[in-house]
Amino acid sequence: MGNVKIANTPYDDVFRTLVNDCSPLIIPVINEVFGEHYSGKERIIFSPNEHFLNQQDGNEDGRITDTSFKIEGKETKKYHLECQSSTDNSMLVRFFEYDTQIALDEGEIKENILTVTLPHSAVLFLRHHASTPDTLKIRMITPGGTVEYDIQVMKSQQYTLKEIFEKNLLLLIPFYIFSHEARFEEYEKDKMKLKALQEEYGQIKNKLEELLNQGAISEYMKCTIIDMSNKVLEHIAARYDSVKEGVKAVMGGKVLDYEAKTIKREGLKEGIEQGIEQGEDKLSRLITILMEGNRSQDVVRATQDKQYRNKLYEEFLIDNH
Repeated sequence: MGNVKIANTPYDDVFRTLVNDCSPLIIPVINEVFGEHYSGKERIIFSPNEHFLNQQDGNEDGRITDTSFKIEGKETKKYHLECQSSTDNSMLVRFFEYDTQIALDEGEIKENILTVTLPHSAVLFLRHHASTPDTLKIRMITPGGTVEYDIQVMKSQQYTLKEIFEKNLLLLIPFYIFSHEARFEEYEKDKMKLKALQEEYGQIKNKLEELLNQGAISEYMKCTIIDMSNKVLEHIAARYDSVKEGVKAVMGGKVLDYEAKTIKREGLKEGIEQGIEQGEDKLSRLITILMEGNRSQDVVRATQDKQYRNKLYEEFLIDNH
């Protein structure tokens, strides 16, 4: 069947950033896709993000997936999410490779029996057509019998703005622009139509502000959703300047000073709660440098990931003794 390598797209990167840096946004998506009833207070534990898959020619093929994690509820369940701009034939092969590798990572051998647990898997399609399936299936024919499992499908364009906010599917906001993609040409030529698009984005911005004021999301999450929306927009509307500039004018661009201060405060609080042994002063210096360099995405990661934090201390020559 041959091994197919697919390069990361900007949309994958946005999806991974949201899943890793704003992990509370995952739970409503899991509830929606798998019919779970998580409250949102459950602990999310990420798996190591690099798997080396042994190929038939003896080479190891490094594949990265930062989108597998466990949720600790009444029971602990493993999940694996992927994002696809559209369906491709190699996708099922990649799912099977990842799922079996994730399962093997925590395989247990007892009394000559190896038990492997495959994760609950789902794919988010950013574009879909009449032929896009509602579920995908993997069928394994084994000497002990045939086993099948479904990969759930979520189609981002099926959700209206109202549903996105009602169901708290904020993870979909950066990809909301896909539902307007077919009309970019019209928006470019017709100011009134463009204005209607801007008004929708005005609603998104206001709603995010409301959620921030209610304490439902943090300043960092709000800024990340906006940053990631802009990143998607840059790529999907690369040839449509009026669309790009029109939406950006409403959503805002770079993180503002007052937002940076709030994010910095959140980052420090997070870092201290994570039990960081280094002095608060040192972490504070690092976060200040990151914010000044418009690297707000790195703030939460630096507070949660010790190795990454130490790498940044070295990068910015902050004394690491």
